[in-house]
Amino acid sequence: MTDETPVCSAKGCRAAAVWVLAWNNPKLHTPERRKTWLACEEHREHLSQFLGVRGFLKDVVRFEEWQAPEGA
Repeated sequence: MTDETPVCSAKGCRAAAVWVLAWNNPKLHTPERRKTWLACEEHREHLSQFLGVRGFLKDVVRFEEWQAPEGA
């Protein structure tokens, strides 16, 4: 890994990111806005569930396939 290698967003995890979890808090963000968390294989399900139970999770995409929305 290098300093530029994206890492997992799970607390304390320094593993390489494999997944992008796109989410939105409707109380704070406009409907088209997407915030992102990165996840390694180990933490993808946990982070997805955390966002999902709150109704925030919008999409889960492999990191290499992720394209940020225009204007992000």
